[in-house]
Amino acid sequence: MNEILKQIDLGSGDTTFKRYLLEEFVEDYEDGKMTRRDALKKIAGLLGSVAIANSILAACAPAPTPAPTAAPKANTATTASATTAPTSASVNVSPSDPDIDAKAIEISATGATLFAYLARPKKDGAYPAILVCHENRGLVEHIKDVTRRFAKVGYVALAMDLVSREGGTEKLGDRATSLLGNINPDQFVADFKSGLAYLANQSFVAQGKFGMTGYCFGGGVTWRSATQIAELKAAVPFYGSNPPLADVPKIQAAILGIYGGTDTRINAGIPEIEAALKASNKIFEKIIYDGAGHAFHNDTGGSYNANAAKDAWAKTLAWFEKYVKA
Repeated sequence: MNEILKQIDLGSGDTTFKRYLLEEFVEDYEDGKMTRRDALKKIAGLLGSVAIANSILAACAPAPTPAPTAAPKANTATTASATTAPTSASVNVSPSDPDIDAKAIEISATGATLFAYLARPKKDGAYPAILVCHENRGLVEHIKDVTRRFAKVGYVALAMDLVSREGGTEKLGDRATSLLGNINPDQFVADFKSGLAYLANQSFVAQGKFGMTGYCFGGGVTWRSATQIAELKAAVPFYGSNPPLADVPKIQAAILGIYGGTDTRINAGIPEIEAALKASNKIFEKIIYDGAGHAFHNDTGGSYNANAAKDAWAKTLAWFEKYVKA
């Protein structure tokens, strides 16, 4: 299937995320996580052709019975074990939690108004800030919850809506996914630069203390942003596609890459990015959770792995404590 997908004409310009989404849709269909109808709709929306979408799906292996919603527990990681993490306590933080302020905001950018979600500790003070990049569904409630989790532990967190110019996630619904694949990746970085500029003007933000994280599609955007936003002190991309390797020397952030052991599509890129970072003497560590797959951190999805997610969250906070708060 990979060879067939490589032959698909994705158009001109930088099609990195367009190809990423195409491969993800096909993988989800072949793994039984997406019906043929949904796969056809998403691929056709991404490529602008029902005929091409049909031809791609016709070449796919028959989709198996949809996978159960409970993912297998993680066993080990390269630098930590996820086997002892408790799974009973809720990880979610309510918008009305008394310790935080959380709300939708708008940020002015060149030629556009950007939608975003801001969460911060309610107690007065200046706090380090984390940029949060959403998955391929846009700025949905799960990502808003992640920003609130950061606020709960003492960070200002800002999640940008990367389809703001197209109307925003709330308006677009499922169409946001396909639209993301047809936006120039440099625009994603520019929007996070606008978000950073907004944070730099807020009295409740500790200046010079910025980090970034993102998940799936957002992991790739986090990698790309790390190559272009020098103000980032640390970045934690979750199972994200690699940035252009030629841009790796420009990274200033300390990088913690988090991966699922069964996520073979993304993990195939680890040796290249690891070698490039090492050659440029960058700070980099990786964690691979055995038994966990792509999107294991998302507690609203079928690939959620509570043990791996809890451990990865703890490792994320420790990384930001060391490189952003310090």
